[in-house]
Amino acid sequence: MEQSTISDGSDDVFPPEKRLEAPNYRLVKAGIATIPDMGTLQGCIAYENTHQNRTQILRRLKWKAEELREGED
Repeated sequence: MEQSTISDGSDDVFPPEKRLEAPNYRLVKAGIATIPDMGTLQGCIAYENTHQNRTQILRRLKWKAEELREGED
């Protein structure tokens, strides 16, 4: 059976632990780049603060927040 690659974004198949605990940094960057909304971003920030608290990842999450805010205008 063939799976569709089209998603309407209603099901978040990438919770914060999957986005931020990837085996290499390039995948973490991709996980952050594909955050679709502020709710998902806030979940990722909370997860990172609780589990790893990595400055570099938190900085990227801050940049993503700025990007999402600019898109709201």
